Amino acid sequence: MSLSAKCYGPLGLALLASASLLALSSGTVLAQEASTTKTKDNTIQLDPITVEGQAQQEAGDPTPPVYAGGQVATGGRAGILGNKDTFDTAINTSSYTEKLIKDQQADTIADVVDNDPGVVTSYSYGGSGDRYMIRGFVLDGDDVSLDGLYGTAPRQLVDVSMYDRVEVTKGASGFINGMSPGGSGIGGAINLVPKRATDTPITSLTTTYGMDSEVGTHLDVGRRFGKDNQFGIRANLKYSDGETSIDDEERETIAGALSFDYRGDDTRITIDSGHNEKNTDHGRTSITLNSALTAIPDAPSASHNFNADGTWADLQDDFVQGRIEHDFSENIMGYAAIGTRHMEESGIYSTSRIDGTDGTMSYSSSYIVREDTTNSAMGGARIKFDTLDISHELNVGASGMWSKSHQAWAFANGFARNNGNIYGETPSSYPALGAATGDLNDPGLRNTNDLTSYFIADTLNFLDDRVHFTAGVRRQSVTTRQFDLTSGARTINYSADEYTPMFGVVGNVTEQVSVYANYMESLSPGETAPSAGSDPTLTNPSEQLAPYTSEQYEIGVKADYGTIGGSIALFQIEKPSAYKNASNTFAADGEQRNRGLELQVFGEPVQGTRILGGVTLLDAQLTDTQNGTNNGNSPIAVPDYVAKLGVEYDLPFLHGATVNARVIHTASQYADAANTLEIPSWTRLDLGARYETEVGNYPVTMRANVENVTNNDYWASANGGYLTMGAPLTAKVSLTVDF
Repeated sequence: MSLSAKCYGPLGLALLASASLLALSSGTVLAQEASTTKTKDNTIQLDPITVEGQAQQEAGDPTPPVYAGGQVATGGRAGILGNKDTFDTAINTSSYTEKLIKDQQADTIADVVDNDPGVVTSYSYGGSGDRYMIRGFVLDGDDVSLDGLYGTAPRQLVDVSMYDRVEVTKGASGFINGMSPGGSGIGGAINLVPKRATDTPITSLTTTYGMDSEVGTHLDVGRRFGKDNQFGIRANLKYSDGETSIDDEERETIAGALSFDYRGDDTRITIDSGHNEKNTDHGRTSITLNSALTAIPDAPSASHNFNADGTWADLQDDFVQGRIEHDFSENIMGYAAIGTRHMEESGIYSTSRIDGTDGTMSYSSSYIVREDTTNSAMGGARIKFDTLDISHELNVGASGMWSKSHQAWAFANGFARNNGNIYGETPSSYPALGAATGDLNDPGLRNTNDLTSYFIADTLNFLDDRVHFTAGVRRQSVTTRQFDLTSGARTINYSADEYTPMFGVVGNVTEQVSVYANYMESLSPGETAPSAGSDPTLTNPSEQLAPYTSEQYEIGVKADYGTIGGSIALFQIEKPSAYKNASNTFAADGEQRNRGLELQVFGEPVQGTRILGGVTLLDAQLTDTQNGTNNGNSPIAVPDYVAKLGVEYDLPFLHGATVNARVIHTASQYADAANTLEIPSWTRLDLGARYETEVGNYPVTMRANVENVTNNDYWASANGGYLTMGAPLTAKVSLTVDF
């Protein structure tokens, strides 16, 4: 782009010489200061101004551009409402970018959401998967969506090098996302955005090394071709293997992704496929607590592996997903998405348990074999129209997910007592396994789960497009069947329907500040009553209760000043829970109520200095418990506050060099509903640096990050009533060359 003008006087010349550009709505834009040249006729010719950044406008449902600083995006996917600018929606979202993933050398989703003050990470029970707590409620690793579609994302451990964004939505999302496959996600949701070809060709090779001996290679290639670059292909391949910073723990990663896209004048198509494989030997998993324990011992050395030897876990996911959008007219867009995923899991797990305050431990074990096949689909239309001075965006559609799980297992006969100590030696082998349930070589059908829904929503924009009001409802149907692995007989046949509404309003007070409020609900499957054998007094043994809805109320303020942005949110979420009431009936008469204040900040307030973080304050209580025993107590694993702050600084004396630091602090957590067992608060410090330069005209980036620099020993989470250890001091280095 170039500018030319005649200037008659020093003031006009000065104004033109200092011309700059600012583009907030379409992405981050950088402009050079305009220089001038005087021509023979005494006119002033401005030299070309170079404009850089993600300012390209996309048709249809475009991915929101990156915000100043490059660590987060200006928006994300708001479920069925599509990709929206955060500033203009009544939903609190954070979208973490590929740049952040690469610069922090993140390996899994947990590494990325460690930047979010509303999220606490942990391991799944007895296994190797990640688990998250958003606004004080659990989100299982099985309940992550892929480009807005449930059921197709890899489960448990997801390698994030294959993805362009990791999006976190705060709050109950039963309406915008539908019911998750596992029914978790009451406090929020996570969505993955696949990498796709950009207008700039990509050929990037990264080599990595992590403590103690993890070595890896990652190749990323992307190209566009055809008329007006209509077609795009992006391929990613990664392999890493070696011992982690935890004693005797080894991990192997084999991951690949291939994406194709087409962007025509009125039609857009994407096809995303991938392979995600994580193999772990002697992994340090979570640790359970004996019910007779009176206090939780201090955490052992951060690098100590207290798990029994001989354990392993192999997790493999293969998926393919397609999406098409078509503009039938200027005001009507139709869309459809369909995908499938096949998952295989096998492993020998050893569950460790703390039995005494001196660290005495016992162990159990299991051999799990599981194969899942999930098919998922969604379709609908977005229709724009006006009534008087009000513009509308009507969203209508349907979604469905159909999954089958084949399983078999063998368990040890209880816990083998007193054969280890959390501070010392651990068993050289896991306890012997008992008889198998099902065929371990050919697992049988264990359960099927069908989720279907219909939705409608209308977003009204009025007062010169400064106020946006959204109202909608989703009808969700759940059908679950369970089968006996020995006889093949159906043991559970459950079907239910539920409606989840949503109301939200956002008002743009100024061009920089908006206020919003919402009411949303999440939907979870009803809990199952204990069997008659475990409690003969129950009037409804083994009954599965109807789905229950969790309600959220939220108000907040969002700010966007171009180079720095943030939000403040006040929320309350009420979640039902079930227990045996005074009538000896298992019923959803209990409740957990979480109230909180969230403060987030991000951006580049000063050129060369970037910040990302915030604080979440939580007032969580059990308000209705069995016989009132635990009324007023804190729910398990919900800290009173979480604070996170990351800072990056470009060194002025060494062009291309950046240093960074991040502090994570989490308050104490209770590990039982009676609030007698507690893990202390903890703080983690991470440091890093990177250097960008050119070698032989090729851009080269060197990165070094150290997590838990002080090698602090701490219990990171009590999620689920079992403990997850914090990782020890872990150094990672990488070298990236862009060809």
